[in-house]
Amino acid sequence: GGIGGVHRDANKTFDISADLQELGNSKLAVICAGPKSILDISLTLEYLETMGVPVIGYKTNFLPNFYSSESDFKVDYRFDKASDIANVIKNKDELSLKGSVLICNPVPKKYSIPNNIIEKAINSSMLQARQNKIHGKALTPFLLEKVSSITKGKTLETNIQLMLNNAKLAARIAFALNK
Repeated sequence: GGIGGVHRDANKTFDISADLQELGNSKLAVICAGPKSILDISLTLEYLETMGVPVIGYKTNFLPNFYSSESDFKVDYRFDKASDIANVIKNKDELSLKGSVLICNPVPKKYSIPNNIIEKAINSSMLQARQNKIHGKALTPFLLEKVSSITKGKTLETNIQLMLNNAKLAARIAFALNK
């Protein structure tokens, strides 16, 4: 569904998801709905840039924010056709360039939750986590559960829809790669 990334308050916790390093070191094409909203999106994008991972937007100029189809952050490149993304993947492979390609596919607007609602739920959940001294590996599941509870389960429905949407795009890209 979404990638991990640099966690909020990483300047104190040094909490950075291992998948960011993997994206920089492995030759993959990863399709996602952007970084999980509970992360520090700005620092996640900086880290991806440092690791040489291009961030492609599928039919969007803006990075999807997992539950929301847009954020305030721009992607590196925009492509509107799966075949164009397949060409980028092929070219990168033919040039033997290290690292992955991150393809960000926004959740359909019908299932998108506005950023302001998600941010409010995340901030409330982060406050509860601090008050309950929840951190480390326990933090992400706690935050996701609280955000789901605050949004009355809407985040779960959105999560299911964005995974289906990602699978459809992955199939189109795979088909184009095998032509």
